[in-house]
Amino acid sequence: MLRATRLAAFAATLLLAPSLLAAQDSAAARRDTTKAMPLTPITVTATRSPKRIFEAASPVLVVDSSRIRATLANGVSELLRESPGVDFTGTGANQGRAIIRGQRGQRILLLEDGIRLNTSRRQQDFGELPALVGLDGLSQVDVVRGPLSVLYGTDAIGGVINLITARPAYGSAGTRFRGTVGYRYSTNDRQQRPGGSVFGEFGRFGFGIAASYRDAEAYSAPAGSFGDVTLHSDTKVMDTGVQDANLRLQAGYGFSQQHSVSAKYSRYTADNAGFGFVDNAALSTPDAASVQIRYPSQTYNKLSLTYRGSGLALPIADRVEVTGYTSGNVRTLTLDVFAPFGPGTPPGAGVQVNSRNFTDIATLGYRVEAAKVIGRQVLTYGMDLFRDHSDNTDSSATTVVGFGPPQTQESDTALTPNASFRSAGVFAQAELSLSDRLSAVLGMRWQDVRAHTRPTPLITSPAVTAHDDIVVGSASLSYRVISSINLVASVGRGFRSPNLIERFFNGPTPEGSGYQVRNPDLKPETSVDVDLGVKVATDRFYGEAFVFRSEVHNGIRIAPTGQQVGPFDAFQNVNVDKLRTTGVELLAQAQLGFGFSVGGSYSQLSSKDVVDPQNPVGDTYSSKLTGALSWREPTGRFWAEYAARHNGTRKDVALGTSPVGPVLPSFTVHGIRGGARLFRAGRTTHGVTLAVNNVGNTLYAEFSNVSFFRPEPKRTLALAWTTTF
Repeated sequence: MLRATRLAAFAATLLLAPSLLAAQDSAAARRDTTKAMPLTPITVTATRSPKRIFEAASPVLVVDSSRIRATLANGVSELLRESPGVDFTGTGANQGRAIIRGQRGQRILLLEDGIRLNTSRRQQDFGELPALVGLDGLSQVDVVRGPLSVLYGTDAIGGVINLITARPAYGSAGTRFRGTVGYRYSTNDRQQRPGGSVFGEFGRFGFGIAASYRDAEAYSAPAGSFGDVTLHSDTKVMDTGVQDANLRLQAGYGFSQQHSVSAKYSRYTADNAGFGFVDNAALSTPDAASVQIRYPSQTYNKLSLTYRGSGLALPIADRVEVTGYTSGNVRTLTLDVFAPFGPGTPPGAGVQVNSRNFTDIATLGYRVEAAKVIGRQVLTYGMDLFRDHSDNTDSSATTVVGFGPPQTQESDTALTPNASFRSAGVFAQAELSLSDRLSAVLGMRWQDVRAHTRPTPLITSPAVTAHDDIVVGSASLSYRVISSINLVASVGRGFRSPNLIERFFNGPTPEGSGYQVRNPDLKPETSVDVDLGVKVATDRFYGEAFVFRSEVHNGIRIAPTGQQVGPFDAFQNVNVDKLRTTGVELLAQAQLGFGFSVGGSYSQLSSKDVVDPQNPVGDTYSSKLTGALSWREPTGRFWAEYAARHNGTRKDVALGTSPVGPVLPSFTVHGIRGGARLFRAGRTTHGVTLAVNNVGNTLYAEFSNVSFFRPEPKRTLALAWTTTF
């Protein structure tokens, strides 16, 4: 009852906003929401200066705000499923994360407006949640495939995702309001999601508000077969619902056209989220271990202050941006595992492990960046620093059942001690115009990383300190053959400093299968990427083709030590892997006329462990083919789109004891989307958008959800009402 009351009040507040502001002018009311993306969108992430993706030497994807609204996606990662080189991991409304070129987790850097969201307290294969930044008020998403550590530091090995939020103008003349509010509903998970954003300017002062609330239940997967798995009826994927909310407030003042200051506060709360699981009875694996991972609560708060200066004409800078920020991320994780002992033991005999982790991580940081135009050259340089301060508590109860009275062993000792992680770096990048056709970008960064443990209750071992000192660089060339064809090449080195869990975790593994020994002497993972590509852009066509090779050195993997700690085999994170990935990425978009347009992409990846070729390290499907056909009515009032995605079979993967079997099966899914601008009231426009996902009701799972089988939702209808003003 309380949840329904909160939802109704939130929706009523948002739906009243258009009538209050309907008299105000808005360019957004006339925005075309049907186009997947402009043929020549602008990126600010790849080089830190605005550049058309046709001119950027890096492989870059840009998703604009109209596409965000049109897809009715649950989150940013879902927006990218049909993009080349990008795949998806996680389940449920808020747990989705992106995989880029087979790299995921902490090897992907997540940014908000160029400021890192990653923290040093996540597991290596679980990156930070994109859900921390709400879709409402998001102006675009930039995705750079490949390393970008020169500009952004640690974690930017596989790629970078920059969530760019809309902001009002500071220092403009006049008074203006604009915004979007809406309500989204989907059938499978019975999701209700009101949300919206409002921006305004009063002379030199500007403000923005964006908010959303989501209530989603666990979804169901369809009946069908996927590899060796057969579901005989629609099956609930437990713990895939969530109740979460985003809020973003910002305000600023423009002293002149050149100088402004602004502040932004954001908050994210999530309750009752989970990792997702299917009951063993539905999978016909009653003797398999059962694992339930839940996130009962998470609260994230962030405050940032920014000074921007442009057109300065100073001897050392024409543009300066200084941002200081602080954030707090408090979350609870519970893990419940039951592992049966198997044949030869009494029925129901096994070990039950119930553990609970509470993490409170506070981050403090700043970024200073300046740019100077010297003739036709642009020099961008700066420094950044952040410090994660992590407090951690753990509790666990391990119970053996099936041999008389249950025997329980309890522990309240933190498995990862309280610790701090500090990273500081300086960087410089030069964009050089060598001729009318040839340009180059050269960059370098020096980074210093220090991590150390702090006093922790029940831990008596001495404090430990770890230190990394690393230099990385990058270089790219762009050659304009003719006005519509651009040849590009780049080489770059990225790095990822081991996080607090990898260095300092010490204790029984959560599932009770071993004992992990800390290793503070881990070296950073580094990567070297080479990209060769061609980009073609005309008034009605955009296409690109890339081939790449990536090598990750000193890859971190958990390995047995050959010793025992008590009754457990001992394991430790070590730098042993040398991972090589090669691939091809193709993208094409064309306007056919009469309102029709087509688009498609193809990705092919091959991965191997050079040191241990028998160790399967594939972390995504071997290939992905996508296609879309769109139509737009000439006035823009109606639009429709059909999209399809096919992921190919993969054999060189380690699926463990997955019920799917030894081979990762292929699958094909289809989607239909459409929308209409229904009517206008003054300058306020009302429209409706609908999407039918998984039209064929296919049973399938994304790559990383196969070994611990968590299939995707059955056929789902999503419907949204949107008002722009």
